[in-house]
This record gives sequence, C-alpha cells and structure tokens, in this order.
Amino acid sequence: MRAFVTGATGLLGSNLVHALLEHGHEVRGLVRSPEKAQRIFPDGKIELVTGNVRDVATFAESLVGCDALFHTAAYFREYYQPGDHKAMLEKINVQGTIDLLIAAEKHGVKKAVHISSAGVIGRKPDGSPGDENTPPDEHASSNLYFASKIQGELAISRFLKERSLPVTMVLPSWMWGPGDWAPTASGKLVLDFMKQKLPGVVDGGSSIVDVRDVAQATISAAHLGKSGERYIVGGTYHDFADILATLERVTGVPAPKREIPYALSLAVAAGAETWARLTGGTALVTLAGIRTLHAKNAVLSDKAISELSAAFRPFEETVRNEVEWFRSHRYL
Repeated sequence: MRAFVTGATGLLGSNLVHALLEHGHEVRGLVRSPEKAQRIFPDGKIELVTGNVRDVATFAESLVGCDALFHTAAYFREYYQPGDHKAMLEKINVQGTIDLLIAAEKHGVKKAVHISSAGVIGRKPDGSPGDENTPPDEHASSNLYFASKIQGELAISRFLKERSLPVTMVLPSWMWGPGDWAPTASGKLVLDFMKQKLPGVVDGGSSIVDVRDVAQATISAAHLGKSGERYIVGGTYHDFADILATLERVTGVPAPKREIPYALSLAVAAGAETWARLTGGTALVTLAGIRTLHAKNAVLSDKAISELSAAFRPFEETVRNEVEWFRSHRYL
C-alpha cells in the first residue's frame, strides 16, 4: 500500500508514518516544514510533500498513485493558546478536510481515514462513558476545537452522500507517547511536571490513549473500517491526581499535593492567558484546557476493539516511554 499522511510531523502523524513503514508500506507525507521533517525522518524512507491543508490545490497532484489517505492534520495545538481561532478552525478542520477528500477521490485514492476526536462524544444519560452513538455534550459544543470536529464529521456525512470515496473516522482520546516533537499539551504537561512547574492538582480527568496504539488502530481502519463509521480509540480513563501519581512513580519527581478548586484553576488560567498575550509567550495553563479536563470525558472503545482489533498498553508504560524519549532528545 502507498499511503498519503497529512500532518506527518505531528504526534500522531509521525507515529503513524513509522508504523506504516514497519508494516512495509510506502509513505508520502504532507509537511509544512521540510527541515523539521528531515530531523524527524532522517533515514529518507518517507517521501516528503510540502504543503498546507489550508490550500489543498497546491499539493493535490501528490495524491496520484496513493492507495490510502490518512488525514491526521488539524488545527489543534494552536487552539489551546490565547487568541481568536474560530476562522482557522473552520478553514482547516472543516473546509480543508472536505477539499482534501474531494482531491483524493479525483486523483484515484481508494480509501480515506479521517482523524476526528473522542472529545465530540458526551456521556450517556445515566452518566456512564459514551460510545459512537452518544451525542456531544455541552462542553463539546462550547469548545471550539471539538465543535470544529463535530462540523467536520457532519461535512463528511454530506460528502459520503454525494461521492464514492470510502471514508472511515477514528476518534482518539487524549494522546500521550513518544515522538511528541511540538510538544502537544500532554508532552508539555510531562515536561512541566519534571521541571516542577505545576502548581497543584486540578479537579478533572480524561480518557488517555497511547499514540502508538492509535496509529495501529488507524492502519486497521484503512483495511477493516467501514465507510461512514466512527471508531473511538480511547484507552483508559484517568483522573488528574492519578496522572500525577504515575508521573511521580516513573520520574521520581514528587507530585504536587495541593488541590486547586475548579473556580481557582479558571482564574489562574485566565491570568496565564492574559500574561501570554501581553508578553507574546505561551500560557502554562489555558481556560480551554482546564475546562476540557473538568469535563472528565470518559469513552468506550468496544467497537474499535471488536472491529479493528484495537489494543491498549498500560498508561505507566506510555509515560515511561515518553519520559525516556524526552530525555534522549534533550528536552530536559
């Protein structure tokens, strides 16, 4: 199989590229920075295509000859920092996705796998974890990133009614693991913990999944996933105190013990965002991040386990591998 991977230098994209190569597939990767891509893939086994999902036409011809499209690129990390992101979320996560699928069909791609988010899944009426049939909750609708993923899925549903290209959707929860070059919010949490920058324990939690397990499930989705179907790849739920306790066991760095009430954590995040705007820096914590944790999003992955043979490694193994990766790449 010749695969085309968007967002090839991202946390999921880079792990997906490595997994595809290990399976013996050829990979063509869309990247914004060839210099960064060459650092991540120094062996030259991936064919690099420079481009941006904001303007699909500039790289659409590179889809010719590819069997499968893996769309991991999204406007995501930038959203969890201060600023007005609505227009960019629409441009990249919704319109860019449809433009890409239209181009893929035009140029003969046989199957597409779109990466959405488990953040679009609410809880069931009885409060239990949601599945693929559970509608979004209030937090998913108010979080602009999750809302863009909801709109992206609706746009794909309309696309499938008019077009013939099969599209399967994979919905990962909060991804952790090695290869977090950016780093993303999970990687920044690990690094801030090890530098003892975290002020305390916030009231929250999330389903967490190893990015390598998402990569394997995404490859399976290309072979086994049904068109129009959604597959949650969610791993296991952990509250924030458990996350910090795991980091303490793995790193030997003592975890903060002070519990921070939700209202106070929002105030701290608002102050951090204001300071970031004034200084042009990045916020240690953000309102969107605190609200996402406080939503305590728990999801079920039964469908992906059954139909895609998804499997999940222990969270402590993920954390240990991630910490080792950061240390070996001199992030500390």
